[in-house]
Amino acid sequence: MSFSRFSVLQVDPVTASKVQHEKRVGVGAAGFRCRACGGTGLVPVLSLGSTPLANALLSEAQLSIAEPTFPLDVVFCEGCSLVQLTETVAPGVLFSEYVYFSSFSDAAVEHARVTAERVALERGLGASSLVIEVASNDGYLLQHYARGGVPVLGIEPARNIAAAATARGIRTLNAFFTEELGRELAAEGRRADVLHANNVLAHVPDLSGFVAGMRHVLQPHGVAVIEVPWVRELVRHLEFDTIYHEHLSYFSLTALDALFERHGLTIGDVEEVAIHGGSLRLWVGHGGTVVRGERVRRLLDRERDEGLAGRSYYAGFADRVQALSRDLGALLRGLKSEGHSIAAYGASAKGSTLLNYLGIGRETLDFIVDRSTVKQGRYAPGTRLPIRAPEALLAEMPAYVLLLTWNFADEILRQQAEYRHRGGRFIIPLPSPTVI
Repeated sequence: MSFSRFSVLQVDPVTASKVQHEKRVGVGAAGFRCRACGGTGLVPVLSLGSTPLANALLSEAQLSIAEPTFPLDVVFCEGCSLVQLTETVAPGVLFSEYVYFSSFSDAAVEHARVTAERVALERGLGASSLVIEVASNDGYLLQHYARGGVPVLGIEPARNIAAAATARGIRTLNAFFTEELGRELAAEGRRADVLHANNVLAHVPDLSGFVAGMRHVLQPHGVAVIEVPWVRELVRHLEFDTIYHEHLSYFSLTALDALFERHGLTIGDVEEVAIHGGSLRLWVGHGGTVVRGERVRRLLDRERDEGLAGRSYYAGFADRVQALSRDLGALLRGLKSEGHSIAAYGASAKGSTLLNYLGIGRETLDFIVDRSTVKQGRYAPGTRLPIRAPEALLAEMPAYVLLLTWNFADEILRQQAEYRHRGGRFIIPLPSPTVI
């Protein structure tokens, strides 16, 4: 996989002494190119300053070590409408070992089950079929196909997560998906009748190579089912906390349509889905075998009419983010000054962005809770807040809990019914601070 068009930082995410900074290419500077189309017309959208890696959780022994930070700047490409970061941290640093296990979210597993059962039925999948998922995590989705007797193959770059998937019986290849890997799998006769790529395109530095690999591994009449957070919802609902170094791109359908068409693939259908604050689900096939459907045409027209294909749509976003940050910071500090105890729920990447941008840490919050046993006992990047099990809410009874994983609010509020019954209150940070 080539990363030559962007600055790639080969770093140890914890040990500052090992950080090697390559020369960064500034916005609009000669040589800076869009990671999708190669264009140079990049327009600034938002800067969140310099932050630590959002998923680089710390052990107690690492608290004495200074964390490296990296610019978190967002730009818009006038050539293909892709919203993207200007800096790339090497994928091997971000994903070789990973702390996000999808199966810890009941909502994510249920969403995957419904999708898998629908696709298996509609596509008539059986024992002679093959379903491949790129960035398959711990098998949270593929397990539903496997239980129905459909052969599966996961491709997962994180060693620890690939091992967990294999242990639960999901055949998993521990590798980054690239054009070369797509060619190799096709040459071996392992081509997908269904290819899933959920919430992975945003993580890919080399979008062209990744999509070319999808083209190779997809059967001639196969379908790629792809989910991505929709940049329209990010802007409308001020979801700036979904911006972090792992998320290199923020997609509109307009940008995706151009990306796939450049590689001989066609978006046949599109759906709006609520998960992760508002996402798009694409149904993609080889050009010539798939016809662009009416819903695709309508949504492209809608994005054009709303202005997503132009720079003006993103004007003022930074000012709105700053205003929200001031309001949320004032609310939290005000509650603390009144003597209230405050904790947070969700040691998530989005939580890291929000807290580090606001400058909120131990002076305001007591601790973070998270269901993931992989995260418990560690410390959040930047803020150094301790991560505990959710049972700590009942044990400590903080007056307020800042819900950092607001995208799973319904699930978490149900789980924490007893805490709320005892008088505990949650603060939903976006799109405006709300206490419930």
